Amino acid sequence: MSDTTQKLSFLEKAGYSGADAAANFVFMTMVLFQLNFYTDTFGLSAGAAAAILLWPRLWDAVVDPIVGILADRTNTRWGKFRPWILITAVPWAVIMVLAYTTPKGWSMAAMVAYAAITNTLLMTIYSMNNMPYAALGGVMTGDLNERAKLNSYRFVAVNAAQFIVGGFTLPLVAKFALGHDRAYGWRMTMTVWAVVCLVLFLFTFATTRERIQAARAEPSPPKQDFLDLLKNGPWKIMFFWTLVHFAILSFRGGALYNYYHHYADKAAMFDFVEQLGLVASAAAEPRGGILETLGYIVHGDRANLAGSNVADVFNSIINMLGFGLTIIVIMLSPPLARKFGKKAVSAGGFALAALGTLAFYLLPPTATWGMMGLTAFIAVVYAPTIPLTWAIFADVADYSEWKTGRRFTGMVFATIGFALKSGLALGSASFLWIMQGFFNYSTKLPSAPDAVAGYRFTSGIAVGVLFAVCTVLLLAYPLSKRKTIHMADELAERRKKLASQTT
Repeated sequence: MSDTTQKLSFLEKAGYSGADAAANFVFMTMVLFQLNFYTDTFGLSAGAAAAILLWPRLWDAVVDPIVGILADRTNTRWGKFRPWILITAVPWAVIMVLAYTTPKGWSMAAMVAYAAITNTLLMTIYSMNNMPYAALGGVMTGDLNERAKLNSYRFVAVNAAQFIVGGFTLPLVAKFALGHDRAYGWRMTMTVWAVVCLVLFLFTFATTRERIQAARAEPSPPKQDFLDLLKNGPWKIMFFWTLVHFAILSFRGGALYNYYHHYADKAAMFDFVEQLGLVASAAAEPRGGILETLGYIVHGDRANLAGSNVADVFNSIINMLGFGLTIIVIMLSPPLARKFGKKAVSAGGFALAALGTLAFYLLPPTATWGMMGLTAFIAVVYAPTIPLTWAIFADVADYSEWKTGRRFTGMVFATIGFALKSGLALGSASFLWIMQGFFNYSTKLPSAPDAVAGYRFTSGIAVGVLFAVCTVLLLAYPLSKRKTIHMADELAERRKKLASQTT
């Protein structure tokens, strides 16, 4: 069967989705909570945390192109990219737990070294797994509509994982910490997530297949692949877009965690969760049930909430609202892309997300329903962009093959991975640098008035401006709907000729 018309089964689409769901148990924990894990639980200063968040991720960004070169030149009976998912599954699970383990009785220098080493290892294994995984989606089928469907399945699974991570991590940490401490809560929660990751990686390996081969199979040196990429205009724009986009994610994650834990009014959040029946008095015995087990019951009194888990619960409800709506709306991306094109839908979504985020700055600390409403709006307009932008990366790989006659999918996704990891690193570190430099932030005084003003500014104004920058870059992206269809048709003809020559 021609790779350009290959229809993928439900099982293969679901199987492909599993590995990215697994990756998001690390990715979203990193985006939403890692910064505050290092400052609040691990005990690092803001400067040390910024360095540990920055350098391992920059190292990881360097590893991505290396993995891309190796993956493009891997040849096994299972394909080029699938074996990488298999061999990294167990190391991933082990290192994932170690990276969120807090040693006891160590000197601060030893703690900093441990955090740096384990985070570096986690980022390295992430590259070795996720970069070949991303490239795998580009060689399972050449059908543009099937690619869009595949990425829709993938990002439904991704957002399901993000829903679980965003909605259950903090309550589980607080639950496991009862009778122990926050560090124990983190270690046990990440152990649960690590087991889930291992199962999902094995599922992906078992159910997916690689089908696409380039129209010319002659090997080329990595240097030539990279030089050809530098001539690829669409790749240049998507490289910088990815850098800014993923800086938004890590920057916004750190800002919003602090926004809800230090800016939002705890009494207002208490009133909100009380309306949902999630409150018990501080003296009440645990009442049992699934919500109690998951840590979703707030034990406290409205007048004394300083030591309660009300911010954890409210923050998690907000996260679940956003990810839940994203899961629903993301399925609209294929029909929207067919009608308007990937570029138009993505640019429109980012523009509206910028407006919604800027409005966050206008909310008073008691506006819990306003926080819910804006979260819902941003999720709805942002959701269709998620699978479409990843499908755009596959179009960039097609563009390289169309121009050069050679396909180097691994290099395309590896360099995009470099931008992704660099963006994550700069986003987290920049949040801490801005908070220290402009708002006198100290990890020992996270609720100081200047710091609280910083959380409000960074989660609203700063993130809104970054969304606007992404919008401009997408508008400048040159591959329209008509151009991608033209490229796909020409590449299909080339592959048919190759197939006829080799049979």
